[in-house]
Amino acid sequence: NLWRESLFFLIYLSMEYFICFQVDNRPKYYGREYHGMISREEADQLLSVAEGSYLIRESQRQPGTYTLALRFGNQTRNFRLYRDGKHFVGEKRFESIHDLVTDGLITLYIETKAAEYIAKMTINPIYEHIGYTTLNKEPTLKKHLPVCQELTSLVRRATLKDNDHATKYEKVHNFKVHTFRGPHWCEYCANFMWGLIAQGVKCADCGLNVHKQCSKMVPNDCKPDLKHVKKVYSCDLTTLVKAHHSKRPMVVDMCIQEIESRGVQSEGLYRISGFSDLIEDVKLAFDRDGEKADISVNVYEDINIITGALKLYFRDLPIPLITYEAYPRFMEAAKITDPDKRLEAHHEALKLLPPAHCESLCYLMAHLKRVIQNEKDNLMNAENLGIVFGPTLMRAPDLDAMTALNDIRYQRQVVETLIKNEDILF
Repeated sequence: NLWRESLFFLIYLSMEYFICFQVDNRPKYYGREYHGMISREEADQLLSVAEGSYLIRESQRQPGTYTLALRFGNQTRNFRLYRDGKHFVGEKRFESIHDLVTDGLITLYIETKAAEYIAKMTINPIYEHIGYTTLNKEPTLKKHLPVCQELTSLVRRATLKDNDHATKYEKVHNFKVHTFRGPHWCEYCANFMWGLIAQGVKCADCGLNVHKQCSKMVPNDCKPDLKHVKKVYSCDLTTLVKAHHSKRPMVVDMCIQEIESRGVQSEGLYRISGFSDLIEDVKLAFDRDGEKADISVNVYEDINIITGALKLYFRDLPIPLITYEAYPRFMEAAKITDPDKRLEAHHEALKLLPPAHCESLCYLMAHLKRVIQNEKDNLMNAENLGIVFGPTLMRAPDLDAMTALNDIRYQRQVVETLIKNEDILF
């Protein structure tokens, strides 16, 4: 019944009007609703004639700033008014003051009439009954290193080898504010999504539509759909593999397979850059055609084009292959001088990677180890590859220039350690 009442209220809004009179020096983006520099008391007196009436006034204390005065519930409410090309008082942007006021009145009406109900909306959601389920309900059993102060190198390495990574993982929803056309209902609480624009949020990866407040309650069980995930490069790695139901991004598999089939002995592999325009062509091919992209020798004779496309994929990841969360642990591990303890520290750091990231890193390191096994021909050893892939696979947010420069050395050492000990760590 409340939602039916809100529809009748929408009809009432068509009667909503503003108080107006002639004002000189009116800002060009306001109309007759602008009343110049008047006080709160004057605005209240003018608006007391009718519910839903409104006006805009300039602040007497801060000239050049504006306030929307709106009559609702037999009282005048004042909102600081902004403009950045569109009008707004909060998060939503409107083309006109009329639309802003209309949306505001709807929100005020709903929140006033249904405050208690809205507070309870997320208590009894229908989420579990609409086709979405949590992927990771059972806890993952973790194996721990045996407690022992003095382990031999062989025992340490054997223990590391036995400690497997979890295969189940969660994917958080990628919610973005969305404007729905026509009546819409929240897929979490099953209640009406009110407002003219930006009524709720929509997951850009799976299409789930919910209230903004409900989005905080939704489980991390996003199931990306290819109709929403339309690109390959610059796409979150976990999102991409879940959308394609694969262990690793097809870019990684296809590029590495192509490189190993015809270029692993190429001198300066990964160090020599390919022609940037052709690398961009490969990127566009993957974004457009996905697994059907043709990167064969018939199209791209220079193997450095393919290596460049692979490096570009990792550089373009919004979350690096070695994630921001794991980055500090890998930096700490690289600084340990004892070889066995350093290896254990790298292994512990790997546990912080999401499974899709760890699987891709494992596949890449196994490939790079095969590259250094052909060092006699390609002149690339683990140190050379560490220099190339360190900044490509890992980056820390918000570092000052000196710290970032100092980290490059340790980034190289991390990749070098992962390549040399790929058979132990993964």
